[in-house]
Amino acid sequence: MALKVVEEWVNACAGCEISILNMGDALIDLFPQLDFVHIPMLMDHKHYGQLGEKDVMDIPEADVGIITGAVRNEEHKHVAEEMRKKCKTIIALGSCATHGGIPAQANMFQKQDILEEIYGNSKTTTPSDIPSQNVPPWLDRVYAVDEVIKVDILVPGCPPHPVCIQDVIKDLLEGKTEWKLPERSVCDTCPTIREKKAIAGVVKRCFENLAFNPEEGPDKMRCINEQGFFCMGPVTLAGCAGRTGVPRCIAARMPCRGCFGPIRKGANPMVDMMGAMTSIGLDAKTLADRRAMLNRFIGAHNMLRPLPARPPRR
Repeated sequence: MALKVVEEWVNACAGCEISILNMGDALIDLFPQLDFVHIPMLMDHKHYGQLGEKDVMDIPEADVGIITGAVRNEEHKHVAEEMRKKCKTIIALGSCATHGGIPAQANMFQKQDILEEIYGNSKTTTPSDIPSQNVPPWLDRVYAVDEVIKVDILVPGCPPHPVCIQDVIKDLLEGKTEWKLPERSVCDTCPTIREKKAIAGVVKRCFENLAFNPEEGPDKMRCINEQGFFCMGPVTLAGCAGRTGVPRCIAARMPCRGCFGPIRKGANPMVDMMGAMTSIGLDAKTLADRRAMLNRFIGAHNMLRPLPARPPRR
């Protein structure tokens, strides 16, 4: 019997759905064993019936439920809760679902301040009232899926690697209901040359290229942090390269931005990364917008919160 699968996207960009398709031939090989019954990005199956004739959300019961995106509003929360009711196993797919992702950068600000900025203060928008009808109300902040419902499997990445998705599906077909990436950092899989000392103490902005020879592989390139550019490799979970190979951003001669999240649960990448920078002589204080950059993909789970108002100067 085929494994019945439903999928939903909430506060997401569809990159995770593209990663599902990017499994390519592997997905085609798995199709006979899978029965996709609800996946709004890739097939037409609406929440309230095909003609809107139903009064309750119609998500079919399934063996596996895949949720992409963070939880920003009441509708997202309702979808996640319905998925939990209807599915035996829930997969949070992608860093928005596992850690809040880029949407959770909003957690640095109060909800009301964001809405007032969008609808009242933006220079490109005619000022108007904040919508209150026919739109789902915002929650107090952006949540990862596992803050709202119980999640069985977390597959991080922005987007997750197709190989990771393939491995999870194969495990589920074999009756395994647990999956996780090994607790290794991107640096553990990075082939660049490390001398444990930065060329300069000030963090460079990415307005200039890294020093590398395009005719040579990344194994001939100096460590990006040691070149003075900000790279989250020391504190980021490895997995973006699939089973083997060079981390994706490093292969493109770009710094790791931390999209796979912390190496292990409970880690604090902001604190750990500042230590890693200091250890090679980089001044973390010279990193622009430190709080946002160090928590770029992981602002849920209270990693990003509004700062308390400063008392007025006398």
